Amino acid sequence: MAASPRTRNHGLETLLDQAGWSRTQFARAVNRTGAEAGLSLHYDQSAVSHWLAGTMPKPQVRPIVVEVLSRRLRRPVTHHEAGFPTAPTPAGSDRGDNVEQLLDMGRADMDPSRRSVLSAGMYSAALAVPLFMDLIGRTEAAAAARTSRIGPGEVSTVRAMTEKVADILDELGGGHARPMAAAFLVNTVGPYLRAAATEAVRKDMLSAASDLVYLTGWMAMYERDHGLGQTYYLRALELAGAADDHVTYCRTLRGMSLQASHLRHGAKALELADAAAEASPNAGPRLKAFLAGQQAHAASMTGDQRKAFTKLRETETALSKADSRREAIGGYDAAAYQFHVAHVLYETGDLAGSIKAMQHSLRVQPKQEQQGRLHSYAVMAQRQIEHGHVEEACESWNRFLDYYSVLSTSRGDEHFATMTRRVRPYRSTRAVARLQERAREVAALKA
Repeated sequence: MAASPRTRNHGLETLLDQAGWSRTQFARAVNRTGAEAGLSLHYDQSAVSHWLAGTMPKPQVRPIVVEVLSRRLRRPVTHHEAGFPTAPTPAGSDRGDNVEQLLDMGRADMDPSRRSVLSAGMYSAALAVPLFMDLIGRTEAAAAARTSRIGPGEVSTVRAMTEKVADILDELGGGHARPMAAAFLVNTVGPYLRAAATEAVRKDMLSAASDLVYLTGWMAMYERDHGLGQTYYLRALELAGAADDHVTYCRTLRGMSLQASHLRHGAKALELADAAAEASPNAGPRLKAFLAGQQAHAASMTGDQRKAFTKLRETETALSKADSRREAIGGYDAAAYQFHVAHVLYETGDLAGSIKAMQHSLRVQPKQEQQGRLHSYAVMAQRQIEHGHVEEACESWNRFLDYYSVLSTSRGDEHFATMTRRVRPYRSTRAVARLQERAREVAALKA
């Protein structure tokens, strides 16, 4: 008996036509985006032809195809619209109990055997961010069956632990700090969120939990687990909304903007940065600087130089009015400002000015923030070698190796791979040869 002919996928065909891509361009975009989810894909135009003819991509590839089209068309694209079976609802995706979702995610993040599954989640550039007013009271459905009671002491415990995790992140890297945060979320914060409390304590606990979840999302992003980081950020938004905590809500949106900018989604980064600023009309000067600096970076990525430099001036003015206290979570200081200056100058073509700003940032950056200094030296080295200053770049990369050798960080691994690749054309240079020798020693120690 002859097999029934496949039905041509007219939905995918229409979307590809709207995207204005050839089949080869589409395949390459799927391969690039798959790499973000940890998949090594090697599709070409013939694979796209098969999809259009009715062959279904593998189940793990379908969300990537949908995400690629969403990014290209700048709107959400559904599985159904692309001619694919409706995607199964992820565990815990019902927003009626975001505490349950958070605990499920934290348990998986604690378990090394399940981390690869979590890390394979896709970052969505078309994600719709919930508005602050829509989130108020979101966690009230989780209040049933409370068996214990908490007070201000438990709130203080969560805030103190969050600061300790932030310190460990700075000193030892996210590879050590994030599992601790996930375990604390599951074993301590989860029960606290389920416990009975006065209305004031309940909101304080939701706010404290939101801070910790934001920090955990930041670490996931920094460790290149972008889909997971985005999900943590969403949970942080929901908790902040339920707590009526504008500050953490805005700070989290700003973190989402930074993630989008790192992945080179400039328009999305600016949209999120603007949303964060608009949601914080009563922000103090340090928070205003924190938000405006990211607006400047994102605006420069979209080519809006006027807005970028206007926001830089606003950042500098706001920072000059801030008091001397810098928050452990989401803090902003002169080093962070100069880092934003460096980004804006780089995006606008002033490479020499960008390097100078990076040097200024490093001079005023606290010595204990080892992870931040690791990242700063690596970025500066890349710009120095791009500028043709090979020996200066080697000096910066040597400083990067000082920190990389003692930190556990996936971002550091990424910088190490970039360093290895960028210096290869200059391997006959004495400074490069010495750097390569040291890099081999460091790699052997971390193996």
